[in-house]
Amino acid sequence: MKKTKRILPLMLLMLATAAAFAQEKIILLNEGNWQADNGRMTYFEDGRIVSNQWFRDNNGMKLGDTPNDIIQINDNLLAVAVNWSNIIQFLTPQGKAVAATEDVPNNRQLVSDGEYVYVTSYGHECATTSGMKTFTRGFVAKIDIRTFKVTDAVEVGYEPDGIALYGGHLFVANSGGYAFQENHDYETTVSVVDAKTMKVVKTIDTGHINLYGKMTQSGRYLCFSSAGDYYYVPACTVIMDCEKALSGASPCFVTLDYASTYSTTDLQGNILAIGSRFSYVTSEYVFNFLTLNPQRIMETDGAEGVEETLPGTIMSDIRKIQSPYALYVNPYTGYMYATDSSSFASAGTLYQWSPEGLLLGKYSVYVNPSHILALPPDGHFTGIDNVVAEKPSTDSRMYDVLGRRITAPQAGTLYISGGKKYVK
Repeated sequence: MKKTKRILPLMLLMLATAAAFAQEKIILLNEGNWQADNGRMTYFEDGRIVSNQWFRDNNGMKLGDTPNDIIQINDNLLAVAVNWSNIIQFLTPQGKAVAATEDVPNNRQLVSDGEYVYVTSYGHECATTSGMKTFTRGFVAKIDIRTFKVTDAVEVGYEPDGIALYGGHLFVANSGGYAFQENHDYETTVSVVDAKTMKVVKTIDTGHINLYGKMTQSGRYLCFSSAGDYYYVPACTVIMDCEKALSGASPCFVTLDYASTYSTTDLQGNILAIGSRFSYVTSEYVFNFLTLNPQRIMETDGAEGVEETLPGTIMSDIRKIQSPYALYVNPYTGYMYATDSSSFASAGTLYQWSPEGLLLGKYSVYVNPSHILALPPDGHFTGIDNVVAEKPSTDSRMYDVLGRRITAPQAGTLYISGGKKYVK
């Protein structure tokens, strides 16, 4: 009996310790089918699917039609762009909805500086706190997380898609993706917007059409894809140096003759990418699997810094996937993820690899699993989103329980600062 008494408390302690330090906390957006209003959230933690309808479980309602992006803003707040429902949904990391705005129609990609959320839109009008704004082309909206209202918006190019934040400036990839059905050409430009004034301060012409999809950032460098026209203009990849772009130095970008449909940054600052070049002329796909060193690529004008490989067995595993639809590295732990959307109409699959690229598991999820966000293991958001290395938080600002910044908490109220809760 003495032996049993010693072992049982030790086992319970080990189980409690494992639960307290869960490493993999992954939110996956399943787009569902366009116009079917069946977007869903999957929550994955430490080797198991907790729920494939996590948002509904926590809120008793649908997420909406075609969720298109998800970001973390601070310890207590996430944002989701629900494209076809025209909603920016705000929720806690525990999955509880706290607010939403319907003022940004046809919203696409998100980025945040911790006080505001910036979102690209294919739409042509936006309701702001100073009145309705109308645009000929697409726009970027600025949402104050204290009020969840749009405070400003600025016109950029037609159908702006990817967006990144560097040095107080927004880098916006314009696609012109509706060129096949509207009376305008494909776009080839990146709009640089002063995030404070919401004015376009620079327009960079890359010479490559249809800059479509999420921008991947590694420090001062951006990676984004030119999708081409699917006929005679093939897809390619653009690596941009934000420092050079802001200073006016030329060239500030390098073009690579590879597709990077889905990309992510690893813990060493390399950019991992998978992509496909498809042509309706030949009805053929050409696939790319890449590890990119953006600094070396810029230094050598693309002569070095490109390896046609991925860590471990990831490349060979993805080659077996029917329809790759996402690629992601957890910026806190280095674990890697990809998804297979299969037929685009049935349940998809989430794949997980170790940081070394060893396949750990496959998990059944929902329709068109595409956008992935890792939550911090200790619950404290450090502001990292696919960045080079973990950095300690220096954020001493105060937030309420909805994640909105406050400057002077009232007596008896709960507020959060530095990841800890306080009562004034």
